[in-house]
Amino acid sequence: MPYRTEGSGPDASIKVLLVTSRGTGRWVLPKGNVGSRNPPHVAAAKEAEEEAGVLGAVCPVPLGSYRFRKRVRSGASLMADVDVFPLAATRELASWDEQHERERRWFTLHEAAEAVVEPDLADLFRSFAPADFRSAAARTGWRGAVARTSSGVFSMFAWFQRLLPKTGDFFGLFEAHAATVLAAAEAVVRVLEGGPAAHEHIREVIEREHDADEITREVLHEVRRTFLTPFDRGAITALVGALDDTVDEMQAAVQAIALYEVADFAPQMRDMAAIALDAARVTAEAMPLLRDVARNGKRLHELTERLVRMEGHADSVHADGLKQSLHAHGAADTLRFVTEREIYKHLERIVDAFEDVADEIDGLVIDHA
Repeated sequence: MPYRTEGSGPDASIKVLLVTSRGTGRWVLPKGNVGSRNPPHVAAAKEAEEEAGVLGAVCPVPLGSYRFRKRVRSGASLMADVDVFPLAATRELASWDEQHERERRWFTLHEAAEAVVEPDLADLFRSFAPADFRSAAARTGWRGAVARTSSGVFSMFAWFQRLLPKTGDFFGLFEAHAATVLAAAEAVVRVLEGGPAAHEHIREVIEREHDADEITREVLHEVRRTFLTPFDRGAITALVGALDDTVDEMQAAVQAIALYEVADFAPQMRDMAAIALDAARVTAEAMPLLRDVARNGKRLHELTERLVRMEGHADSVHADGLKQSLHAHGAADTLRFVTEREIYKHLERIVDAFEDVADEIDGLVIDHA
């Protein structure tokens, strides 16, 4: 599922790229048979390149699956199961293999859900970043609710509120931090694509880490000076600390790449960067939902479950990558192996930190939902 984010922060919109089917002309996702040589997510990325002319970071952890009926060469109409892998688009090709056989178009998630005929696929689009959860994440207007209950009580509370330190905008800071982490993760993916612009993307990751530090300091400052906080103070500092750990490890990874002047990267490294990017996207979706944990508890739990699954898959990718690096370079080029092990270590820690974010969110759901 090729996708791109337009804008930044909680108001950013997500669009997905669909192509027309050669047989019927209906809108579909790029897809094909897996085959025996490549892992499923690699095959999916190849199909996206051939059918839609788009390149990017594909997460090895499927978003979900759907079924559709496919007519095969014999004429039989058989059910096919399709795993859907998120692919964060970084480049659109001007020419590609099937450009004269298909039309491609970017759709909003709502438009994509309406355009496809498979109900399960439509549900996957809706679940990717559902608009109803974004509207639920808006401020709840609790002061207005108090005013409707009793104007006398509200007047007294307003008088008392003016005597207290102002309530910090913790939710806005969480969302700003998550948006910064997402931007840094996109830059990490571009670093691991290699090429002459890699040093510019390394610089961006470092700058994003500095931005995240500023937001973290502001959160800690607000915790100290705010009388009434939406969550326990320890939970607030733990959540922003876990968020900050993700971007700290991103910076550590790209600094190691710059230090050792690594220019080419193993597929497992790119896979781990793609997992980190999708984890950052999921985290950015979760942050606005914290404005109303009671209402959004179910969706928050779904998102944290996905983060935990990603961390488990990243462990397997990490182990496989280290093993291949050891076999390829352990004896002949020990320095290369040590260098790659260092990069793998930081990439793994990025995803581990996202699992810590998931744990902190689950704690808030348990306490407040």
